[in-house]
Amino acid sequence: MLEFVGTAFPLSQSGVNETLTSSGLGIAELWAVLSVETSGCGYLPDRRPKILFERHVFSRLTEHRYDAGDADISQPTAGGYGTAGASQYDRLNAAMQLDQTAALESTSWGLGQIMGENFEAAGFPTAEAMASAMTASEDNQLKAMVSFMNAMRLVDLLKSHNWAEFARRYNGPNYAANNYDGLLEHFYERCANGPPLDLTTRAVQILLMYRGFPPGAIDGVAGAATRRAILEFQGSTGLAKSGVVDDQLLRTLMG
Repeated sequence: MLEFVGTAFPLSQSGVNETLTSSGLGIAELWAVLSVETSGCGYLPDRRPKILFERHVFSRLTEHRYDAGDADISQPTAGGYGTAGASQYDRLNAAMQLDQTAALESTSWGLGQIMGENFEAAGFPTAEAMASAMTASEDNQLKAMVSFMNAMRLVDLLKSHNWAEFARRYNGPNYAANNYDGLLEHFYERCANGPPLDLTTRAVQILLMYRGFPPGAIDGVAGAATRRAILEFQGSTGLAKSGVVDDQLLRTLMG
């Protein structure tokens, strides 16, 4: 049984730069998608990738064999997701007891919530390899998302800010029910016109989250909640209580 806990490294500047170069996207376009899909963070506080288990995909991939006896995780219709977060792993693990490969392929993974059944388009030989890569780093998650978008010819739609068509092809035909296209535009404008995204601050926020010090939104901006979490962490480890992001703080968090 896979554990789904890896190194869980936050996004790096080199990883983001590589993705921007290979795709030709701007950071605001990229961040719009990540913000809508996972609120801009690919991991849970317990270091496992953010996932969503899709019962209708599992039902399809297993030819409906489990619909009658395991209706909670296998139904021909979408829905019944339950609560977000760690509980999705309960659903995934239950499905893996029935068919591991189908279960992994029926789950969306990481920053871009790429379905496991799209492992080839995301750049992996198997769904198992994709799931393993998702546990290692957000750089892997981001690369998989852009690989998928390239394979599905979605990059130009994002570049041209054709939010509705991108939303339809990336999220599905019911995208408008959740205002997916409107949210893309909203987060694009916020990133394009707001303070620059600081990946070091963002990494500190994620590492604080792992350590049990809630930093507020994972947004690369050192707001009040982040400063409070830094102060609490510094106090707990004997560091000078500055409340600011610096190299010593980052090294200690990563230690």
